[in-house]
Amino acid sequence: MRKLFILITALFVLSNSYGSNVVNTPPLKASEIYLPIGNTGKYISMQELSTIKMKDLQKLTGKKISFFEKIAFKKAQRQLQNSINYDGTFNSKRIEKMMKKNGNGEGFQAGGFFLGFLLGLIGVLIAYLINDGQKRNRVKWAWIGLAVWVGILGIILATGGNL
Repeated sequence: MRKLFILITALFVLSNSYGSNVVNTPPLKASEIYLPIGNTGKYISMQELSTIKMKDLQKLTGKKISFFEKIAFKKAQRQLQNSINYDGTFNSKRIEKMMKKNGNGEGFQAGGFFLGFLLGLIGVLIAYLINDGQKRNRVKWAWIGLAVWVGILGIILATGGNL
């Protein structure tokens, strides 16, 4: 019994030691992020959008821009210019977070966790079957929920099965 407890404790320590690695992703560059312009199917980078002239924008979109739209565009363009550093990276965490959010899926996902925790391996399989923008994050948290369930079960069995 004591050996089983030591084994489970060692496994938890080893599995947690791998999770402490910090991976730094390079900052996003404004010249590498492209946005669609109008209905023409053309794309423009965020760097170009921060410096484009109004006449060039009208040519790209293929429509005339009203006076109030020009004012709103100039204000948004000025904010975009202020959020781009000299090296082309973003200094605004809000823009960087919005751009990274599209496929990453970060943070706690309660649905996935409880699928794995309450339904076990079947919950993990259900998490794989649900297809949407948060699938990767949901599957990750379903596996974590299953691991927590197995950990609790291991602790209960190590203590003799008495609650």
